[in-house]
Amino acid sequence: MKTRETETQHGILQYELREDGVVLTGYRGKDITLVIPEYLEGIPVTVIGKKAFLGAKDLQQLVLPESVTAIQDWAFACCSALRALVLPQKKLDTGQGILKDCFRLQQIAAVSGEGDGIASIEALSGPEAQSSRLLAAVMGSLDAFYLFEPLEAGSPGWLERWDARMLSLLAQEDAEGFSKMLLCGEEDYGSRENNLDYYIEQRRRFKVRLAMLRLMNDIGLAPDVKEELLAYLRAHTKGEASEETWKVVLEEHGDEREYYQFLLDSGCISDGNFGAVLEDMGERHTEMKAFLMNVRGAQPKMEDAFAALAFEL
Repeated sequence: MKTRETETQHGILQYELREDGVVLTGYRGKDITLVIPEYLEGIPVTVIGKKAFLGAKDLQQLVLPESVTAIQDWAFACCSALRALVLPQKKLDTGQGILKDCFRLQQIAAVSGEGDGIASIEALSGPEAQSSRLLAAVMGSLDAFYLFEPLEAGSPGWLERWDARMLSLLAQEDAEGFSKMLLCGEEDYGSRENNLDYYIEQRRRFKVRLAMLRLMNDIGLAPDVKEELLAYLRAHTKGEASEETWKVVLEEHGDEREYYQFLLDSGCISDGNFGAVLEDMGERHTEMKAFLMNVRGAQPKMEDAFAALAFEL
């Protein structure tokens, strides 16, 4: 079968013409946003082929046309910058690992083929936006391919199954899987990654991220599940025996106000740890530090005020 090529704005799409439509077989380039054409040579694009976009590291936003009916194995695997994927509004035949190791994926949505797909997903709000973020997590942190049902995302039954999977992960022992990792891994046994304490810390951070994601996208969240998630985050915030909740926000969302507001609203920043939180922030993230003091109506100690002033100068 002859491989053909067509240019994108910053790359090349490779494809083959088959009896039932066009199959995309490969891509090379540096497109950040890519809208797959619905037709090539007047024939509908129906299949995203095996490993077609494997390792397309610059790609951040991808729109598939309504003509697509199937996505084959590993089609978008290792697209490490991919943040948003727009799918056609139909049931798709999907292979394994189609979005494996797409760690930055934040939104997946099935939207109408009319208009600009990227604009459509960016315009999502309320329950639709929340569903798109929870659907993206199915292929990432939840590792639950059986929940990859774009047309069902956000429905009561789908959310119930999403939450069941999440709670099962939170219930796992923090050290679970460590021995298996050592036995099956290829890493140096003396490396930090193979230290049990480090492994446990990373597992807790994973659980914190998952709990925060659900609480910040609380469509259809049952009150008892909400309280369980909040309790977990409070048990691992600043001042507790382990502080992964606070570390995730400080180290991964240092200047994102919504996360600090979330910590305040959820009780993860309170009178009991407020001073320690400010001290931990030090001379970093001064805008967020000022935000916290303003929201809580707190008056910093004199030495803190002078330190902040000196830093700003």
